[in-house]
Amino acid sequence: MCQYCGCRDIPLIRDFIHEHARVLDLGRHAVHAIDRGELDTARGLLTDMAGELVPHWRGEENGLFAVMAKDDTVAEHLAPLIREHRELDRLLATVDLTAPEGQQAVRDAVDELFEHIRREEDGIFPAALTSLDGDEWDVAIASWHEAHPGREMVRFNV
Repeated sequence: MCQYCGCRDIPLIRDFIHEHARVLDLGRHAVHAIDRGELDTARGLLTDMAGELVPHWRGEENGLFAVMAKDDTVAEHLAPLIREHRELDRLLATVDLTAPEGQQAVRDAVDELFEHIRREEDGIFPAALTSLDGDEWDVAIASWHEAHPGREMVRFNV
């Protein structure tokens, strides 16, 4: 993922990226559990993944994406990302891990999630860095806090 533009230094973006890393880890561990035949473990990991994604998506969609979507060109790039959020949400809620096609759907979804995250981190987040003003960042950050009640943003010691 992008390391050059500086958007990782913005607390909100840093937190979204941290959440991305957590859900990718959960997804990869779920796939490994499926491959080992540990379906109960995989189900638990997918449940944890969904639990991470719901507030993450709420924070993105109600905050950062909402303020960025005021630009019609950006909105065109956001619409597929939001649609993919819904598709993954449905899959995580309904997938039958006992069926081979359900197991493959999880494998495919985790692979697709990596690409989805790449589009956010290499496209949307750097665009936010250069296009949002202070008030828009405030709205986006407030939405993250509303979506993550009781949680603090990630702190890194530098």
